[in-house]
Amino acid sequence: MSRWLGLARKNLAATTSREAGRGGSYVSPARARAGRRSLGRHFRAPGGRWSERGADRRLRTMTEADGLRQRRPLRPQVVTDDNRTPEAKGGSSFSGRVFRATFLMLAAFLTIPLLGALVLLDSPIDPEPLSFKEPPLFLGVLQPNTELQQAERLFENQLVGPESIANIGETRDDEPACGRPLGIRAGPNGTLFVVDAYKGLFEVNPWKREVKLLLSSETPIEGRKMSFLNDLTVTRDGRKIYFTDSSSKWQRRDYLLLLMEGTDDGRLLEYDTQTKEVKVLLDHLRFPNGVQLSPAEDFVLVVELAMVRIRRFYVSGLMKGGADVFVENLPGFPDNIRASSSGGYWVSMAAIRANPGFSMLDFLSERPFLKKVIFKLFSQETVMKFVPRYSLVLELSDSGTFLRSLHDPEGQVVTYVSEAHEHSGHLYLGSFRAPYLCRLRL
Repeated sequence: MSRWLGLARKNLAATTSREAGRGGSYVSPARARAGRRSLGRHFRAPGGRWSERGADRRLRTMTEADGLRQRRPLRPQVVTDDNRTPEAKGGSSFSGRVFRATFLMLAAFLTIPLLGALVLLDSPIDPEPLSFKEPPLFLGVLQPNTELQQAERLFENQLVGPESIANIGETRDDEPACGRPLGIRAGPNGTLFVVDAYKGLFEVNPWKREVKLLLSSETPIEGRKMSFLNDLTVTRDGRKIYFTDSSSKWQRRDYLLLLMEGTDDGRLLEYDTQTKEVKVLLDHLRFPNGVQLSPAEDFVLVVELAMVRIRRFYVSGLMKGGADVFVENLPGFPDNIRASSSGGYWVSMAAIRANPGFSMLDFLSERPFLKKVIFKLFSQETVMKFVPRYSLVLELSDSGTFLRSLHDPEGQVVTYVSEAHEHSGHLYLGSFRAPYLCRLRL
């Protein structure tokens, strides 16, 4: 019996060792002792004798079955919402509620102040809806190019927004003495006629450095003050000065508010240097800007910036006192206008109406509510950062036909162009923001 009991112990130990190595269940010492006692009972042969063959067969049968049970492969468990523990379900639901509550609080934190600002803050403008035609396609004469990028910069970082230019034969060293006028023209006696946005009309003698006030902006004209004097043009004999007052409400520093509001309180005026009389030639203009006499001095062209067109007023001849539209639906927002050597005109544009493309100013023109919201929330300087620096100079014929266009699509060299002044085969380019002039060989 000792020999068979030893054999059973040996086989049981071997089976236990194999199962443990395969990741089987652990057998405690107490269970091992109980197993040995059970083996002693089962291995006893009939009649009280031990049978080696029967014991071996029974031991092998038991251990193989037990091994099969121990080595039964584990089936993969699929975790679903139905068999999750209550703790897991509760935790997930709680996390979701926390996330939603946090998101809603954050949305309220951002939305409530915004709504409060829209309701409580006053907008500085009260715009009217304006309607434009579809901009002309940038094809043919308007085909984009990089001609303006060939220009050279002059007096870089020595000037601040040199908006207008005139030539009276001065040298390169004399030009910075012109300062920063909005409109400047050469007179017949070597003097300069200058319009200051805030102060009025002046005659300047750059040789003697003498300044003479011709008309103060404090002087009301037909009961209205002049808040934003802009540009001027002078007859060859120097007697008549035609100039624009862009608004009686807005000043130059608020030019973007004037453009967005589209106020129709601008005027074209005439000043007689001999009689000192002032006349209003055109009224109810929306942001009148540059002005230019025709070569024959029979009409005056006036840029109406907010309407992207150029008006014409007849000052002599059979049409004297009449007015019409010289050209409309320009490809950009025009600033100053100057004569070209071809008998036509140069028109500068610091912002374009891209076609194909998207024009923000066109989009906003018929949405006054959006304009009000924008200027409730943002300053003029902030809004200007979103205006693409695309400079365009367009040459018009004497009848208003597009002749050619010069572009700087990224504003790399010519930025915020305000005027194109032709002189001795070059085009001098002014800007209302850049710290330099540009010169382009034609």
